[in-house]
Amino acid sequence: MANKKTAAATSAKRSPVPARKRRAEPKRRGGAPPRRAPSRAALGKPPAPSSPAEKAPAAPPESDEARPTALAIARAALDKKGEDVIVLDVRGLTSYADYFVVVTADSDRQAGAIADHVEQTMKGRGVSKVGVEGYESGRWILVDYGDVVAHVMNRESRGFYDLEGLWADAPRFTVSS
Repeated sequence: MANKKTAAATSAKRSPVPARKRRAEPKRRGGAPPRRAPSRAALGKPPAPSSPAEKAPAAPPESDEARPTALAIARAALDKKGEDVIVLDVRGLTSYADYFVVVTADSDRQAGAIADHVEQTMKGRGVSKVGVEGYESGRWILVDYGDVVAHVMNRESRGFYDLEGLWADAPRFTVSS
């Protein structure tokens, strides 16, 4: 018993952090050192930018293939009286899309009508959707076109999830009728 107390007192003296505040080290098999993620250089990637100004510049609009799709989705939403239509340019911020189109609907039924009209319009342009989510509730309908993702939301959901705030670093522009 005296050995345990002596060992605890000795280890407490060695550490500048009190014993109750020290983090427990995870148990490792065979005493192996903790794993670390490979460096960007080891993955063949350039070093990360040191300031926001050094982030990868957005491609000019004339070389951007997804921009016309995003604008067509925004205009289709406006055709069905969608409100507060905003296009977020998320290139360089996310790997799964280039643009988000965010639209507010007054009701769940209107959200469904907007999403349906967007699908019909894009089908007429020869653009096929990758997937759709949220038709059952109608509070937030997500229509995925690969490089462009349309978010049709009721006011409550849009205020609660605040996609514009979540993607605050993304350049944005509004589309009006």
